[in-house]
Amino acid sequence: MLGVLGGMGPMATVDFMAKVVRNTPAACDQDHIPMVVCSASNIPDRNAALRGEGADPLPAMRDALRRLEAAGATCIAIPCNTAHMWHCALQYATPVLILHIVDAVTFELTARKGDCIGVLGTISTIEGRLYQERLSYKGLSCRAPDAAGQEEVMRAIRLVKAGQLAEATGILQAQAEALVAAGCSQVVMACTEIPVALASVEGTLRTKLVDATEALARACVRACKTDAASEIAFAA
Repeated sequence: MLGVLGGMGPMATVDFMAKVVRNTPAACDQDHIPMVVCSASNIPDRNAALRGEGADPLPAMRDALRRLEAAGATCIAIPCNTAHMWHCALQYATPVLILHIVDAVTFELTARKGDCIGVLGTISTIEGRLYQERLSYKGLSCRAPDAAGQEEVMRAIRLVKAGQLAEATGILQAQAEALVAAGCSQVVMACTEIPVALASVEGTLRTKLVDATEALARACVRACKTDAASEIAFAA
């Protein structure tokens, strides 16, 4: 059973769940992956904590983790990129596998060694080098918006959380296009609010966008379907 440590934010959690359903090969209800969700919207702001200006979110995330364990989760996903700054601490606290969103993205990238990948995410995700370190193992470099552009990305993320999608879409589309113009072969939507805002984008830019939420959803389907197949084989 897939456990979802969500609520960061709630709209992004729903988007992730829909993508798990859409990416699951199923002909009936019973073919879908059982999910248990803890939409823990009370978890303190991750960016504020990393700036040293807010409460530590780790205790609340651990509490949500315990609820998922008690509910029977056999693997766990966290549809929030910035929360993965605590991935190691959370994985240390549980024997249940917590899938890593950046590993899921790396699995799906079609980039070649030497390519530059654009990253649209929170300031904490960028400054914490969440994507840069893992992508460097594949010989890929990363580019983020400049300081002014990054502030615009953060403003757009806040707009999505407030339900103001139209304004957020224009801001994020402009920043993604700027990264492509700067030479990025692909642009990762590395905050789970961003795919919500850019869902309607079409044309050439759409072909260059990499949805981290979708990548994580597909990784969950692979993990859960593999576990189910193993259980069937063992039972036989």
